[in-house]
Order: sequence, then C-alpha cells, then structure tokens
Amino acid sequence: MNTAADSLAAAIAAARQALTTADPGNPEQALPHLREAQLKVTEALDEAMAAAVLTEGSTIRQTATLAGLTENAVGPRLARTSLLAAYREGDRVTRTGVERARYDLEEGRHKVSPPTPDDERPPLRFRARRPESH
Repeated sequence: MNTAADSLAAAIAAARQALTTADPGNPEQALPHLREAQLKVTEALDEAMAAAVLTEGSTIRQTATLAGLTENAVGPRLARTSLLAAYREGDRVTRTGVERARYDLEEGRHKVSPPTPDDERPPLRFRARRPESH
C-alpha cells in the first residue's frame, strides 16, 4: 500500500528537516524546530500504527505494545491518520473500524482521508477510570 508508506515517509522527512534546522548552540531558536520535529514524529508513529493494523494484520493491543503506549491510547491516534480517519467512531478507531477498513481494502473500496491537521486535532485527555476516593 503506497499511501501508507508515502504518509510515513513524508512525516519522517519533515521531522528530520526540523531537527536539522534546530541549532543546539541557540536553545531559544531551536525550540520551535524541536516542537515541529516532535509533532512530525508523533504523526509518523500514528501513521505507522495505522499501517500495522490495516496492512500487516496487527491488533490494536499488539500495536500499542510495540509503540510503548496503552491500548486505550491507540484508538484516538488511529482516528487522526489518513488510512483510518474515515473509519472512526466518534473520536477513535475501534476493532470494528479496523475490521471494516481491512474488508474495504480487500474489496478495493478503502477510503483514504487526509490526516487531520495538528491545529484541528483535539488534545488527548486523561480520563480517570475510577472515581477519586477521599
């Protein structure tokens, strides 16, 4: 699947460019470039996770483990990718969405969406699982 490789390669190239531009001798000047690199590495990680679950048959749990994330953190990140954004349910991609995307890919009907721009992405939020006890 060329789209997955292209999206991943573009994000990696942009991260490299931002890191090359950062001047370690001038930390203040380096900060925006380092931030840009961080955003692009995050985008690359998200696209790689989407490609792993869609084209390589990896589960969301396996992908989370390989990426060093919790399983619950992967769904919202998959929803921001070009490969799986069209298959999100609310703000996340679930196992059902991945299964549908795989089926559509096999049938030649896979929907590719442009990734959500960084400034339009809702921030990832921590949600407590248990009520606080006082």
